[in-house]
Amino acid sequence: MKIVLATLNAKYIHTSLALRCLKAYSRREFDIEIAEYTIKDPAMNIAADLYRRKPDVVGFSCYIWNIEETITVIDLLRKVLPDVRIVLGGPEVSYDTEYWMERLEQVDFIVMGEGEETFHHLLTELRGEGKFHFVFGLAYRKTLPDGAREIRINPPRPKADLTKMPSPHRFPEDVPHLPNRIVYFETSRGCPFNCQFCLSSIETGVRYYDLEQTKADLLYLIENGARIIKFVDRTFNIRRDYALELFRFLIENHGGCVFQFEITADIMRPEVLEFLAEHAPPGIFRFEIGVQSTNDPTNEAVMRRQNFAKLSRTVTAIRDSGKIAQHLDLIAGLPYEDYDTFRKTFNDVFALRPEELQLGFLKMLRGTGLRRDAAKYGYVFMERAPYEILSNDVLSFGDIVRIKRVEDVLEKYWNAHRMDRTVLCLAFRVFESPFDFFQRFGDYWEERGWQRIGHQLEDLFIRLRAFLEACGPSALEPDLALGLMKYDYFLNHRYKPRAVWWEFRMDKREHAAWMRRLAERPEEVSPAFAALAPDEQQLRKHAVIERLPFDLAAWLERGEFTREAETLLVVCYGLGTEGASAHLLRVSPGMMPESG
Repeated sequence: MKIVLATLNAKYIHTSLALRCLKAYSRREFDIEIAEYTIKDPAMNIAADLYRRKPDVVGFSCYIWNIEETITVIDLLRKVLPDVRIVLGGPEVSYDTEYWMERLEQVDFIVMGEGEETFHHLLTELRGEGKFHFVFGLAYRKTLPDGAREIRINPPRPKADLTKMPSPHRFPEDVPHLPNRIVYFETSRGCPFNCQFCLSSIETGVRYYDLEQTKADLLYLIENGARIIKFVDRTFNIRRDYALELFRFLIENHGGCVFQFEITADIMRPEVLEFLAEHAPPGIFRFEIGVQSTNDPTNEAVMRRQNFAKLSRTVTAIRDSGKIAQHLDLIAGLPYEDYDTFRKTFNDVFALRPEELQLGFLKMLRGTGLRRDAAKYGYVFMERAPYEILSNDVLSFGDIVRIKRVEDVLEKYWNAHRMDRTVLCLAFRVFESPFDFFQRFGDYWEERGWQRIGHQLEDLFIRLRAFLEACGPSALEPDLALGLMKYDYFLNHRYKPRAVWWEFRMDKREHAAWMRRLAERPEEVSPAFAALAPDEQQLRKHAVIERLPFDLAAWLERGEFTREAETLLVVCYGLGTEGASAHLLRVSPGMMPESG
């Protein structure tokens, strides 16, 4: 009996931990292949590949992001392989299971919840006597004497002992792909919290894998070239000693790999923060922190305990250490969160200046308490996955559409880090609040139809400049806006940029004179610039210079906008560094070089 475990990942770089767990548990007794595709792959191509493999059993791992595409593949597969046994599993079909069995007549079985033991038992019965009623955690079709097929749903299976689970990370065929794909890794299952919008709230308690086995698996992955390992534990830091031990182990053995964790910031212990600040190499850790809302009535309604003051202190301490990148999450559309209170939530969190702020929209996941209580809050939502909300009793569809415009420009201008200094200036010093900047810019973007066309880096600067000009002179000192945009623009090019969307402030003679002076007296700029020891020819080839009519250093260091001195901005490419390095020279009238 040949078994193929398949899934449609969101992107090629993703890998399915679920399939590897199933294979690891059953591979000693069954011939199992893993087949991974993406939701962008044509259904015909996927069906053709599965047909080529000639399976007796095909299992699909199902999530909100792939269920509809998976159904299309199943429809094709049933036609070309009429005798194949089709099994579904995963969080999307583990709840409302009878609905899925009724909707998808092509499906023979659904594995509900944790799948390793249930799937193994199912395979045993398929190869043996077919006593499916003994398989806990299984939904199946029973053929009655009159030929009708009846849906049967067995009782759930008790939770597995994770310390006895085999490793899902020791397949030789995965090793060549480790450097180019994300490895998903779990050290525990379950969540201690009860947030009603999250599937993790359904399972009470947290179970852990064997710590020494976990370390051995991590070391195996690192030594075999893994570059990104993403931990899927719902709250990695719930046990201080466990988290600290693994942080210590990864610091000692990271091998240049990057590790991402979901943490709860308001319970992070000070001693853990101090340890990371002192010992963690910059760049190897990335924390994902779910804030979701700072509105107290909202958090109470979804049974979410959160101390935002403590969370802020943790996020600030991590940011100030300069060691760990942070990704903070928000959810628009939670109960009692109208447009104005969401605006406050956004501003509260953006004030922490995370490296990435993800603005998501509530999805009414099957099995969650919030979906069961949807009528209580007047929710209207998509009937098919991803079940995103369209409105509720305090947030209209129009409000959601407006917030989506905020999300669009937030992704392009903040999360992509194309012009951090300019955005921070606009968000905190020019517009009433960060949310208002992104909202007004998003509205402007939508009015011009820019959401329907692609964008190069230069286009983003051109469009921001057009927006600021449309806001009028009161929005921002034009020279300051243009100066900050130039500074951000130059630093976001790995090589000397060719395209020009700004106006140079100096003519060719002045430019040549500054090049000579920089080559002759580099120490006037900075020790770092002098250390590059550039000659005039190198500067002409590898540097961009521009004179700004204000003191840029004073702005960057203290947020002071002054014209008491001008600034010579010198950005070097490929001189001493792989990317760009910026150097600032405060220019007084007496320092101007002769341009003759």
